[in-house]
This record gives sequence, C-alpha cells and structure tokens, in this order.
Amino acid sequence: MRRLAPVLSALALAGCGGGDDEAEPTTATGGAGEGGCRETTEPQPKPEGTLQAPDELLDAATEHRVVVETSCGSFTIVLDPAGAPRAAASFAALAEDGFYDGTVFHRIVPGFVIQGGDPTGTGFGGPGYTTVDPPAGGTTYPRGAVAMAKAGPDPAGTAGSQFFVVTRDAGLPPDYAVIGRVTEGIEAVDRIEALGDATTELPTRPVVVDRMTYEPGK
Repeated sequence: MRRLAPVLSALALAGCGGGDDEAEPTTATGGAGEGGCRETTEPQPKPEGTLQAPDELLDAATEHRVVVETSCGSFTIVLDPAGAPRAAASFAALAEDGFYDGTVFHRIVPGFVIQGGDPTGTGFGGPGYTTVDPPAGGTTYPRGAVAMAKAGPDPAGTAGSQFFVVTRDAGLPPDYAVIGRVTEGIEAVDRIEALGDATTELPTRPVVVDRMTYEPGK
C-alpha cells in the first residue's frame, strides 16, 4: 500500500504561510512531561484493518463531535457531514469502535500538519476500505481544519482512516476531504506539532492517541 501524505514533498511546506491572526504554539501548564506532553512508549502496532465502510451517513442537521485524548492533551473535532458525508460517517464509526485507540501520530510536520489514524503506525495502513467525497473547487485548509490523507494518485476526496490536522493555514489543492475542524483544545494540537522533526517529518518522541470518543448529534 502506498504511503499516505497530504502533500508530495516537504519543500512545498515552506510556502504554506498563515494569516496575521495565527496563534503561536503554546506551552501547556500543569501537564506532565516536557511541554505538557506525557512521557509514553510506542504502542504495539495494530494489524491492517479488514472493515467495511458504514452504510449510514450522519445527520447533517445536528452537531457531531469527536473528542481526541492524547498523550499531549485533548482536542475536540466538530464533524462536517455536509462537506464530506462518507468520510465523516467513516471517521465517526471508527472512533466509536475504538479503531483509533492506542495509535500514534506517525507524521508531524512543524508549521503544517499533524497526521495520525494509521493502525500500523507506518503511514501505509488503513481500515480496509476507502470512501470518496470529492471536495468543492474552492475548498481551503485553514488552521484547525481536519481532513483525510490519501495517496497521491488516488481520486480527490479519497479517504481511509488516516487524518491530518492543519496547524498553519495551508495552500493545499482541493484534493483532501475535510471532515471537520478543531473547536476546542487547539493548544494540544500545538503541543503535538512541537514534537515534530521538520527534516524527517517524524515525531521526536511517541505521541499516542489514548482514546477517541464519538459524541453523536442530538
């Protein structure tokens, strides 16, 4: 399986600037470990998924949230079923089933994205299926956007289980299904970002997803 990445080369990242209202990475107070991140060991990789995509879509008229608890703190994603209905439903179902629990952020690019969702931790894994939600032509990827990673040759909007959170406004083409946005805990995202190596795009120490909790709309 091909490695999934939001962009083709790290050199493209240097040109992804942000707006004047961007927040600088913050340091947590009261957290355990360096920068507020808990010291943890790399979890054992999980096998490649053998699942099927969910049949039911989410109700776009209600708010659906996923709380992501990590070794660097928690953040909350509000899903966007209208913008990417199949990918959002898949992400919610995987979170509810515990698919993401005990996985890692395997790719961290300072000034660009944090990426996780691969059960194998290699950048090649997925749930065993893909969905496709072609993004609108004007789709943008601002800080806090949550989108699904795909292999370069795949059709626009292809999604498996790997997702990325944009840490600075990114000048990406409209190729990636946007499933939502971070509405709470962006400082935890910043702490994760601070543990990335810009040269290798790898974390300098393990960052673990302890648990994801899906909170369905009411």
